[in-house]
Amino acid sequence: MGTAFWIRRFLLVFAGALVIISGAQLAKGNTLEYSLTEGLLWSAVTAAVFTAVRIYKSRKGEHCAICADTPEMRPPPRDTQA
Repeated sequence: MGTAFWIRRFLLVFAGALVIISGAQLAKGNTLEYSLTEGLLWSAVTAAVFTAVRIYKSRKGEHCAICADTPEMRPPPRDTQA
């Protein structure tokens, strides 16, 4: 898994966390500016921790059996020609 894989993974987690955290802040009645600031800050922290742990576990050879999101865990493509 190259750098591009981990950058995409970071950005995916970052975007998801940003939407959830900012949405929660807005639902609590905070201003849009405050909600986005909190969302950006905590999304960056969340994505960094998640990605760092996944890289660490991947290097140790421990893959998430539930996620099956790394190339090693994906099933091989089936031959559709019969």
